[in-house]
Amino acid sequence: MKKILMIFLLVVFSFTLAACNSSSKETSSEDTVEIDFFHRWPNEPRKTFYDEKIKEFEEENPNIKINVNSVLNDSYKEKIKVQVSSNELPDVFSSWSDSFAKDLVSSDRIMALDDIIDEDKEWSDKIIDSQFSGFTFDDTTYGIPFTVDGKAFFYNTDVFEDNNIEPPKTYEEFITVLDELQDAGYDTPLVEGLTDQWAISHYLGSIFERIIDPEVIEKDYGKENREFTDPGYEEGLKVFQNLTGYMGDVSTAMDHEEARNMFSNGEAPIIYMQFAEIKMVEDIGQIDFDFFDFPEFEDGKGNQDSLTGAPEGWMLSEDAPSEAIEFLKFLTSEETAFEFTKEDGQLNAIQGAVNEENSSKASVRAYDLINNASSTAPWFDNAVDMNIADVFMKGGQSLATNETNPGDIMKLVHEEIGN
Repeated sequence: MKKILMIFLLVVFSFTLAACNSSSKETSSEDTVEIDFFHRWPNEPRKTFYDEKIKEFEEENPNIKINVNSVLNDSYKEKIKVQVSSNELPDVFSSWSDSFAKDLVSSDRIMALDDIIDEDKEWSDKIIDSQFSGFTFDDTTYGIPFTVDGKAFFYNTDVFEDNNIEPPKTYEEFITVLDELQDAGYDTPLVEGLTDQWAISHYLGSIFERIIDPEVIEKDYGKENREFTDPGYEEGLKVFQNLTGYMGDVSTAMDHEEARNMFSNGEAPIIYMQFAEIKMVEDIGQIDFDFFDFPEFEDGKGNQDSLTGAPEGWMLSEDAPSEAIEFLKFLTSEETAFEFTKEDGQLNAIQGAVNEENSSKASVRAYDLINNASSTAPWFDNAVDMNIADVFMKGGQSLATNETNPGDIMKLVHEEIGN
């Protein structure tokens, strides 16, 4: 009897152990995969948009948890560079294109995406092909473009019509327009928030693009053999200083958002602004507006019709889990892109995800300009070495307050590059 009881207990124990092992394997297979997600939009409306999209993705994928972190532009640039140098990159993160992306790729810690792109054509074929170039280096793609943008001078159409002013095509005509607006009583005909250094870099990049030979720019913006000796740089700084004279003292004491609000409320008739900001102006709804490209320089040696602007996108760290790839595809799907543009107003790089259903006529027109531009010039602070960009941007702030001159700024640039 005891023998039978012992056999019975052994059988029961075996089944219990098997059940426990089975349960343990089930739990193991359902362990939560955590994905670190880093972007540069802690402000609205993008913060809420991405928080809601994360929640949606997690509900569709209950075994995945997204850990999100975000900081604003300048802090983001510094933090992502620290992370890449310390090999602590998040799994999925936002990135500017061109030189900024190239610097990250040079760390050898960014995932190459060509195989992922080739393996899922249903997803990747919807991304506008031309936008990949800013994330492609040595014939390898490291980023998925998501937003597209451009820069233009926005103007108050009622003010122009009331004063019989036509949008200028040349720099000389632009100065005449600014003079006429001042004569009409606008002390600040052109407004900008010069406490934001990136806003200064956008001006300088566009001016240099018009004035300086493209071959000189390509050499100087690179890592090797840069000289910055072309007289066009000093000339361009003089142009910027001249334009700040029309911005008034108010521009040196505020940021770009405050400047945009001044324009949107009809307090200043012209501002240099990104197409991504169209919806922000429309939401305030105080003025009718249109836009014109950065004017031509009649004696300029550069590209007179290029559009300043570049895509932004998403990158993956080299050791990101496969679930991060699925999250990346979710972020760049047609559905997410359509909702993104509808909520935020920023134009996107996904075919079919920008139309009059989710965008205003002004945004659709801007989208056509971006896609049909003969050439594009990346944001200056992403095109050149960051230390050099800093010299130009801080110098631009000093030019606006007449604390320095273009020649002294170029001396500092030469010191930075060791000339």
